[in-house]
Amino acid sequence: MDGIGYAFRHEAAFRQELMLCVVMIPLAFWLANTPVELVLLTGPLILLLVVECINSAIEAAIDRISTDRHPLSKQAKDLGSAAVFFSMLIILMSWLAIALPKAF
Repeated sequence: MDGIGYAFRHEAAFRQELMLCVVMIPLAFWLANTPVELVLLTGPLILLLVVECINSAIEAAIDRISTDRHPLSKQAKDLGSAAVFFSMLIILMSWLAIALPKAF
């Protein structure tokens, strides 16, 4: 629980993604017709929070080792950010596949 509290207090991206979840998870319950659809709409949102926490942990570990610029430090931080980006793509794909057809 300390990690969640820390992420909420100190990580702006985590707060933004949490607010996204607060809006989209109830919407998923309204849009989903089956339990599978519900999991496909909510699961990627929770995954995004997980990946954001891992990304923040990578950044903290790198900064703990050294705040000096180093190509491997940049690589680690960039790869963590890429993981967050891919998690967002998963959200986009699942919501487009399930929610978009219901809107029309």
